[in-house]
Amino acid sequence: MIIDDDRGILEGFKLILERKGYLTDTAETGSEAIEKVQSNYFNLALIDTKLPDMDGTALLSEFNQLNPEMKKIIITGFSTRENAILCLNLGADAYLEKPVTPGKLLEFVTAKLAEQEYEIKYHEDTVNKLLQSRK
Repeated sequence: MIIDDDRGILEGFKLILERKGYLTDTAETGSEAIEKVQSNYFNLALIDTKLPDMDGTALLSEFNQLNPEMKKIIITGFSTRENAILCLNLGADAYLEKPVTPGKLLEFVTAKLAEQEYEIKYHEDTVNKLLQSRK
């Protein structure tokens, strides 16, 4: 899921990711993104911090409740140290400053999805070991 109110960025990120085989969806507002996350599963969200109807930090909190496993990458053109710390404390898995090069975008997306896959496998293995120990 790509969330940004700049259509150029939405389309650019979408093109970059789809060329690498990722399935994408987009939203231009926080409320549109929330609606989509309520009815679909997304592995990862790219979240702009400045949206027309809400701040990206509010969206982080919503996503943490709706889909805690989803990886969330904040992307901002208004970076401050305080904002980066706040976003990471609110559950962002990564923080990128605009402009984002295609290589940097793909690097972060690939790393976060690999991290998610590892976490899922780890939890599955832990549950299986627990079940085996109870037999």
